[in-house]
Amino acid sequence: MTTEELPVAWRLSPEDVRAGWRALWWTVGPVGELAVMLVQRRYLSRDKYPRGWIGWRAETPFDGELVIASGQEQRRIPVEGIDMWPSHLALLPDSRFLLASGRTHQDAEGTWWKNAVVYSPEGRPEGAFCIGDDIPALVADHSGDIWTAYGDEGIYGNHPESGAGLAGWNTRGVATWAPEGRLPDWPLEGCTAATEGESVWLVWYSPKGTFLTRITPSTGEVMSYRSPVKAPDGLAVRGTRVVLTSRDHYKRSTTVTRAELIGDVCVVICQERVRLPGRVVMKCGQGRDGTLWLRAGRTWVRIDA
Repeated sequence: MTTEELPVAWRLSPEDVRAGWRALWWTVGPVGELAVMLVQRRYLSRDKYPRGWIGWRAETPFDGELVIASGQEQRRIPVEGIDMWPSHLALLPDSRFLLASGRTHQDAEGTWWKNAVVYSPEGRPEGAFCIGDDIPALVADHSGDIWTAYGDEGIYGNHPESGAGLAGWNTRGVATWAPEGRLPDWPLEGCTAATEGESVWLVWYSPKGTFLTRITPSTGEVMSYRSPVKAPDGLAVRGTRVVLTSRDHYKRSTTVTRAELIGDVCVVICQERVRLPGRVVMKCGQGRDGTLWLRAGRTWVRIDA
């Protein structure tokens, strides 16, 4: 499959690039709107590694601009005085949004640093709380609850919710869901996340392999499937159809695996290598209601399950 065959959802314009904007954190909202946080190049510096957009860093506080694109419509929200270095962005109900850092720490009194901030529709902070340590994957569901999968430093650290490997949170920072022994193994590292209707999917791996875990927030029900792809970086689910991606790191290609959920097994239907319009790095995929959104450099494309 070639680049021309993948529908382009959005790309950072040459005008924005010339104006000094760089596209950093991004997410897809519950009705398919793409949200991208832009930061001016003058705030940013980088080391040689990691490569790609995830390698940019800024001294805090800094300003940004949130772009929300839906179809041909686009709106921009100035966000001033960001005083953390985020890893994740999520859209919430009532036009609010969340910025979250993947890391946190305890102070001398044992209090965990607040690494998630909820912003108003106008881009002003409304509240802050801690959602655990070492978060490689985060997604907000249709009701606005936040779902996290943790990495090994969080799982083997001191934060209680991180230690379980997966967690659910409300926007007041209260943990609302935990695995409670219902996973096929103890997670070692989160990979990616998706939503499908009211369901949330968290992908993670352990010494026993990689698993796709579906959570029903209204009941807390859990169902896990063994993944046919080791540590995928993108997932989308539509009914029993599944699409997963596995990037060629910092190259303009990814492997797309299509599969079917049959009973409690995820069975591969086909695989193909796909050329992309830009280089792919970590945090490149997010699934919403059967569509996998994939970031390739300054361009976002869509792959349907």
